[in-house]
Amino acid sequence: MQHGGDIYTEGLLKGRELIDFSSNINPLGIPESFTNHIDEAVKNLNRYPDAKYRELKYNLKQYINKSFTLFSDGKEQEFIKEEHIIVGNGAAEVIDAVISTFKSILITAPAFGEYEEDALKWCLNIRYSKLTENMEYDYEDIMIKLHKVDALIIGNPNNPNGSIINREKLKKILHFSEENGKKVIIDEAFIEFVGDINQSFVDEIKNYKCLFIVRALTKFYAMPGIRLGFGLCSDIQFIEEIKARQNPWNINSFAEVAAKYVLKDKEYIQMSLNWIREERDYLTKELKSIPFIDKVYETHGNFILCKLKNISCYRFYDMCMEKDIVIRKCDNYKGLGKEYVRFAVKDRNTNYLLIEAIKNLNINEVY
Repeated sequence: MQHGGDIYTEGLLKGRELIDFSSNINPLGIPESFTNHIDEAVKNLNRYPDAKYRELKYNLKQYINKSFTLFSDGKEQEFIKEEHIIVGNGAAEVIDAVISTFKSILITAPAFGEYEEDALKWCLNIRYSKLTENMEYDYEDIMIKLHKVDALIIGNPNNPNGSIINREKLKKILHFSEENGKKVIIDEAFIEFVGDINQSFVDEIKNYKCLFIVRALTKFYAMPGIRLGFGLCSDIQFIEEIKARQNPWNINSFAEVAAKYVLKDKEYIQMSLNWIREERDYLTKELKSIPFIDKVYETHGNFILCKLKNISCYRFYDMCMEKDIVIRKCDNYKGLGKEYVRFAVKDRNTNYLLIEAIKNLNINEVY
């Protein structure tokens, strides 16, 4: 399976309750600011959504432009306009539509598997830039390889390891791309979890037409079932080209209502930021104490990549399943082998259950 989060095959479909550490969803759950207004979405079910999604785009614009007031003590700024926004049925649809416009692309490795899947589906010529030994981007390698492709796609933070982009080094790449007709797609599906909204590149949208940013409600707002993603770009012609490849009415009334209320729910945002700061540090520290974990990689996301020793991810997965815990095997990420696994960051009680379950495992397999 390409993704984590399969709690159905061995779990729900067999009446078994599993603790899912493979899916990177905010454990605080669906915001009450949505559930308290769900009747509004129900009342809208008897009519088609606005095909131009004007109110939705307004709410998304407000979210981006007010991000420094929502996530910090900063001031509202005009980073984007409504015409800079394209909406999609999840970030996955946006990514797929963007990639379909190119003939060639540069993908960092390891990275979210759908980048490669989409590129292969649309018959793109693919080049790869491997991350360094410490799972950081190799900006010199990216610059060299960018000469021979139409676009670069890069995560901020990156999945599966949680590294973030070095702004000054990427700005050199943006300058080159702007001058040479390249596109730079930054996937910021996990950016809210970083805890520092200054790490987002939304403030560069107005400066670079080559820049396209992908965002979503799925992860931070714990709403994967809503399926709402969006893209940001100041190249209006490129936005229109992507729209032409989409189906009409791709966003439902529940997603529209969610965006209307949860994206200005400052209480939920602050609670989530407090949670991720505490629990990311706690789980990282505890995982470093596990004898059969060789390395715990620094992360800015709500997930932690680890390198195992003396046990494969398959054997470790099975041992965790015996304790009703699902983890993410990472050997299907390009550049990673069967010694890599990933853990989502959950609430304190659930994180504690994970550590207690794995710290006394009898690891005696050499693979």
